[in-house]
Amino acid sequence: MSTPQNPHQRQRRQLLKHTLGGTLILALGPKELAWGAQLLAVRVWPANDYTRVTLESDTALNATFFAVDKPNRLVIDIEGLELSPALRELVRKIRSDDPYIAGVRVGQNRPNVARLVLDLKQATKPQVFGLPPVAAYQHRLVFDLYPSLVSDPKLALQSSAALTEPSTSASQAAAAASHGGSGSPGAFMSAIPVPVNKAVAAIKPALPSSSSSEQAAEAMNDALGDFIGALKRPAPGNDKAVAKTTPRPSDKGGDKGGDKPTTDREDDRTTVAEGNPRASAQRLVIVALDAGHGGEDPGAIGPSGLYEKDVVLAVAHKLKARINAMPGMHAMLTRESDYFVPLHERVNKARRVEADLFVSIHADAFMNPEARGASVFALSETGATSAAARWMAKKENASDLIGGVNVKVKDASVMRAMLDMSTTAQIKDSLKLGTAVLGHLGKIGRLHKGRVEQAGFAVLKAPDIPSILVETGFISNPEEESKLKDDGYQGQLADALLSGIQRYFEKNPPLARNRAL
Repeated sequence: MSTPQNPHQRQRRQLLKHTLGGTLILALGPKELAWGAQLLAVRVWPANDYTRVTLESDTALNATFFAVDKPNRLVIDIEGLELSPALRELVRKIRSDDPYIAGVRVGQNRPNVARLVLDLKQATKPQVFGLPPVAAYQHRLVFDLYPSLVSDPKLALQSSAALTEPSTSASQAAAAASHGGSGSPGAFMSAIPVPVNKAVAAIKPALPSSSSSEQAAEAMNDALGDFIGALKRPAPGNDKAVAKTTPRPSDKGGDKGGDKPTTDREDDRTTVAEGNPRASAQRLVIVALDAGHGGEDPGAIGPSGLYEKDVVLAVAHKLKARINAMPGMHAMLTRESDYFVPLHERVNKARRVEADLFVSIHADAFMNPEARGASVFALSETGATSAAARWMAKKENASDLIGGVNVKVKDASVMRAMLDMSTTAQIKDSLKLGTAVLGHLGKIGRLHKGRVEQAGFAVLKAPDIPSILVETGFISNPEEESKLKDDGYQGQLADALLSGIQRYFEKNPPLARNRAL
């Protein structure tokens, strides 16, 4: 027979029971109490090349997916994830101008499994993969949506060049005047008049509506065909062509940057073609511009929060506009907006359009905020020329880890192996290009190093394209960060880079290729 408890004893027993229960709850902690992984952030990076969706979580996530057509959809089931406000946030992050995603629906497919349905604007080739924690990121689950049909980059560049090519003597004179007249860098390009087909010149930059887009495309193809066909026809009595350049009067003194004039280039640059009418046509010179970092990879971050990826993209767009204004030249960007491009793919893009030069644009950072000045780097076969160059290459080569690369894709490893075959001739030309660019950068600001440095930069490993990496300044220096965010100074950087590129081409005419204007 139990002894009756007084009210005071009952209160003590209840208090003890609640206290033990509370201790047990505290011992479990928030992770044990949570059902599945905790979603930390969702990000969407739309671009014409591909759209990336990233889910960042505190633990690794597993996903399965399948595609459905009519209409096109991608269904993704994510294990260990419950429907949450963070996941619903993905719905409002889809932009109307996304080339691939029309909308997103989220729901709880079954306990501990969340389902995403991506309504697509076109058929895609999806890649779904996970990334381990790196830098400021925890676990990431990535969905990359690539187009099923990839356009020919050379044809796209040719069409773009036809639209942007200066078509009047006035526009050519304006471009020349902005760089110092007939003796300016790039004068070699206007030594031969650059004809532009009237049909091409008549096409306005404004894009037609979707109902007339096919007609515009046909007109463009016909115009390009007529234009290239005219270039193929040899001039009367001219069955030999020699690629050459007229030296500038100012070449006698050389540049302050130490770029000494070259007097004999016939050994490896002058091309004589007998009975080849195509070689007599001045061809389009293509410069690949690579704005470093992008998307998940912000690059260096300045004291005020300025992102390197934003600064270098702005400079690249300004430089592209200046190059496209020069007769016979055209620039392509490895990334047009804020998204990530793997290092090997940046080089691959330049090689697909047979670029004559590759210029990667960056903004430096260092632990010491006093560090300042621009630098230019080229590839090295034997090792870095300094400890700083080695450190810089290691930092830039880590971009793939932060930006996020699908290591399961076979093309990536094959391309990396092929890019290790960089030649001595490529490095030699890269050093000449770097010296020319460095000399002009020194005219608008301080140089961190007075010579071109060398190290094993992965993005400079195109075996057949002279390639340099330009650090426009130290974004970690408050004074230089202020300059780098200034639109006017970005324009000065673009002018200096263009002058260096033109200077290089004056002394090193581009090799003759079967690529007419």
